[in-house]
Amino acid sequence: MLQQQLLDDLALANTHELVENVRIKYLGRKGLITNLAKETDFSKLSADEKKDFGQKLNELKNFATEKLQEAAERVAATATPVNKRLFDLTIPGSHRAFGAMHPISMVQLELEAIFEGMGFTVLDSPEADTEYSNFESLNVPADHPARDMQDTFWLTNGMVLRTHTSSNQVRALKRFGAPFRGIFPGRCFRYEAIDPSHENTFFQCEGLMVDENISVAHLIGVMKTLLGEVFKRDVKVRLRPGFFPFVEPGFELDLNCLFCEGSGCPTCKQSGWIELIPCGLVHPVVLEHGEIDAKRYSGFAFGLGLTRLAMMKYGIRDIRYFNSGDVRVLEQFAPVL
Repeated sequence: MLQQQLLDDLALANTHELVENVRIKYLGRKGLITNLAKETDFSKLSADEKKDFGQKLNELKNFATEKLQEAAERVAATATPVNKRLFDLTIPGSHRAFGAMHPISMVQLELEAIFEGMGFTVLDSPEADTEYSNFESLNVPADHPARDMQDTFWLTNGMVLRTHTSSNQVRALKRFGAPFRGIFPGRCFRYEAIDPSHENTFFQCEGLMVDENISVAHLIGVMKTLLGEVFKRDVKVRLRPGFFPFVEPGFELDLNCLFCEGSGCPTCKQSGWIELIPCGLVHPVVLEHGEIDAKRYSGFAFGLGLTRLAMMKYGIRDIRYFNSGDVRVLEQFAPVL
């Protein structure tokens, strides 16, 4: 039965691709002939029955291989040689589109180079993380009101889609100890309303520096160096008090809106400022979770929004473009040859 079915299929296969499809159908890893051995319960067969079955299966495989080879030779014999094909030289050539990096990827690579120049290590971390890493190790226990600040995606296995790449802080401190300088770029997730400046999927770059006698002055110095390198110009920033359980004191570093120069626009919600970098000095509880002596060492941490930074750098006014899948957005970043 399979032999006749194979012959019928090969009779309709008039191209190399169709012959290959027939081969996969019968002799592939999940092919009809291959599955004969997998579906047979050999424990119920006698020794003679097993021998007879194996002999017939080999004959069927050899038959299929022979007929497939004949079909491939038939198709090759009837194919039109390339040098005899007719070409219309008046038809315009095909347009070759050049690929482009996503603007967020471009910003991330640039930041990694800048921070590596300042002695920071670039580390990765899982997007689906434990509740301990994302919350508890960062001084946010289950009953802490700060959890209400982050609308969170929970998985059925109890894991959480990280709401910030800060989830790698304690993991890195346990692995490398102090002193430590590192950044953790990556994608984050929060269940929140989407508008021109907010998305439920965004990219962040968490930074952490722990050493002896670290102060707010070190934090400001690193941030000023970073933004100056990114924008290739002097930028106006401000620090205002901010609450984040894993830093004390905590700050919000705002960037003067580069679209309206501070006069107010939809991107900055008419305020003239873009909320860019939550930051502060690492809370002693976080250092203790990271097995660091909080009496000897101190540090600062910051969470830089890569998505918003890309908006500022490339003049993209609506954050929704980044995840839209609109090729026209990426075409603007294709290399000019």
